[in-house]
Amino acid sequence: MNVKSRAFAGAVVGAAALSLSVMAPVASADPAPGDYRVVAGVGSDTTQDVLNGLGESIDGGTLIASYDATGPSPIKTRANGCEMDRPNGSSDGIEALSNDIDANTNCLDFARSSRSVATAGTDLTWIPFASDKLTMAVRDGSPLEGVDFTTAQLKAIYECSVTSVNGNPVTPLIPQSGSGTRSYFLGQIGNPTLGSCVGTMQEHDGRAVTSDAHIAPYSVAKYVSQTGGLVEDVHGDTVLTTVDGGQYSRPVYNVVETARLSEPTIADTFVGADSKVCQDTATIEAYGFGTVADCGSTTLKGEN
Repeated sequence: MNVKSRAFAGAVVGAAALSLSVMAPVASADPAPGDYRVVAGVGSDTTQDVLNGLGESIDGGTLIASYDATGPSPIKTRANGCEMDRPNGSSDGIEALSNDIDANTNCLDFARSSRSVATAGTDLTWIPFASDKLTMAVRDGSPLEGVDFTTAQLKAIYECSVTSVNGNPVTPLIPQSGSGTRSYFLGQIGNPTLGSCVGTMQEHDGRAVTSDAHIAPYSVAKYVSQTGGLVEDVHGDTVLTTVDGGQYSRPVYNVVETARLSEPTIADTFVGADSKVCQDTATIEAYGFGTVADCGSTTLKGEN
């Protein structure tokens, strides 16, 4: 590992250690079978771990049920039925919430999202609760370690018009369809038309980075959670690099039906700076996320 990579990795680990010194929540996945809580949500891989942590921390683990992006399927969110295929990623989670609203089945209350509004509208509200950083992961010890990629360079790499960096081969990987990280990352690099050289991986699973040529977008918060021992460590042999001298910064959201914003349970859980989620900054920071000044805001509206 070169000096630049050591410095960046050290900063990430240091952030994790600082968070852990504040609070060390017990990592969990889906609620146990039969543990049906007040509000249920699905969606983003990026924020599944912090929502699991919030689910355990808030109200003694009785309020928030958050179901992971991957795992056995179908899942059951209510005692009186409500079985569904497990949504994998932000867009899949938002679609599941929209379908639930349309069918009036009341199986879901929120969707986790690491992307913003894709379509204008008013039916859904994106409620920010934290911030994340996104950068590129490469294989530890590879010639690409320590490379400071540029946004223009990444666009060309994902179009497959650039196949090497500093004389070293590069093979891009992209998260699965339906991933909020995928849509956010592609938007940041100019929405390239993906070339045939691009492979697909489950987002934030570094075990897919098996070649010295591989690069993939990776959430810094997920890396912190994985390497800090809060969740299953699937970072594999990856290390994080930089883009344009830093990392892309993005808010992350819980998406709810706009018509339900004033319901006491939804409002108390998600809406406003004094909501239970926004007040639990210790858990948010422990999982590697930053706090946001507009936590709980309800101004961002759209459709699936």
